[in-house]
Amino acid sequence: MKFNKFIIIIISLFLTSCQQFDKNGKSINYISNQKYSNTGFALIYNDKLKRDNQISKKLDNRSLLIFHKKIQKNSFVKLTNPVNNKTVIAEVISNNINFSDFYNSVITTRIAEELDLDINEPYIDLILISQNSTFVAKKAKTFDEEKNVAQKAPVDGIVIDILGSNSQLKKKVIKRKFLYSIKIADFYYKDSAENMILRINKETNLKNSIIKKLSQTKYRVLLGPFSDIKKLEKSFNKIKLLEFENLEILKDV
Repeated sequence: MKFNKFIIIIISLFLTSCQQFDKNGKSINYISNQKYSNTGFALIYNDKLKRDNQISKKLDNRSLLIFHKKIQKNSFVKLTNPVNNKTVIAEVISNNINFSDFYNSVITTRIAEELDLDINEPYIDLILISQNSTFVAKKAKTFDEEKNVAQKAPVDGIVIDILGSNSQLKKKVIKRKFLYSIKIADFYYKDSAENMILRINKETNLKNSIIKKLSQTKYRVLLGPFSDIKKLEKSFNKIKLLEFENLEILKDV
């Protein structure tokens, strides 16, 4: 009997420690992801970004390597272009690089080419591959060899159009309507989502937050939609000051 009571106390303490509260003391019931994932815009590396101090380290554009701020170094991620469902497996080479929080990663032009990304709208899904997956065990053995091959192969399928240069895109880009929203968080209860809306209204000057009901136990708080990437980035930078755990950018929601 005493052992059962002890177990109940431990579980209660664990649940309490996981619970978050707003400034008024009301509980915020987030729905958290079991595995890290993020949907948003990637920053496609070029040397001008380094020269202009928009990024703190160089990246080999012939490689299948990325920079990420949250994922552990040497982890593998799956990158997907939602437009065509093309995927690529990449390795996080560093998580200690300075670049704008608006981007969920820094990728190479080789990755952009293999995903057939729109250079002006490099929208990707990023999912961390579990360390205990059979894929990682197999891929880790062959990745070094693949990187050596990549270093010998020039990237010529995409040329990034840099302002002030004569570079031009070699690939034709299909124009699509730009319409994105910022996903703040998912909640179990509607009143928790409403409390989040109140917090956003109180602590920022952003007034375009909405609640989208996904199911009886899932309510999503969104900011938007935005039809311009500059306005989207400006609002993203404002809302990130509230230090939400994993902001995402969702298309056509």
